[in-house]
Amino acid sequence: MKTTRTRAIVLRRTNYGEADRIVDLLTPNGRVSVMARGVRKEKSKLAGGIELFAVCDVVVGEGRGDLGVLTSARLVNFYRHILEDYDRTQFAYEVLAQVARASASLDESQWYDIVAEILAALDVRTVALPLIRTWFYVRIAGLLGDELNVARDVTGARLQPDTAYRYDSQEKGLIEDPRGPITAEHIKILRLMAVKPLSVILQVGGVEQYLADCLYVARQHAAL
Repeated sequence: MKTTRTRAIVLRRTNYGEADRIVDLLTPNGRVSVMARGVRKEKSKLAGGIELFAVCDVVVGEGRGDLGVLTSARLVNFYRHILEDYDRTQFAYEVLAQVARASASLDESQWYDIVAEILAALDVRTVALPLIRTWFYVRIAGLLGDELNVARDVTGARLQPDTAYRYDSQEKGLIEDPRGPITAEHIKILRLMAVKPLSVILQVGGVEQYLADCLYVARQHAAL
């Protein structure tokens, strides 16, 4: 039987039959579904290698149709600290659910990179959760073809550094508003979020005071 070895992140696990599970995996080459036979048995060697909130090393063999067969699995990184914080745990579940839904219709290798970065950041308690959430919403919207425009407002005019804006959910963009909360600093952060990995964003200082408004814009635009 031909096999493939790859890194993977578990998106979803569904019980099947008496002892099996169908496991949806994200890999650097896209999404794959596999049958994990006997994984729910007490002495299964596969069970410990397909935990949620982890990067795994898996070996997948050919199965029937599009469903592969999981022949080997071991944990590479298990982000256990996520489970120690309720808000981080809930957001991690949200990320898996949203990416599972999105990748079902748009199978892109970038999903793996996004989720891997999110899990690694969530595992570090000193990393601000609003920053992680903002980055995720900006990136998922962009990957789904609805990138937030941080160069021009809804009229097509270039955004100006000395002008205040607000986000309009109907127009799906920024509108000039003298009393709006979005300033040049917010726009700069959102621009970075759209093009830089999360690991790079974490090195940028002085963003905390802008995160609440950036998160609002990113989440409204992603409509999640």
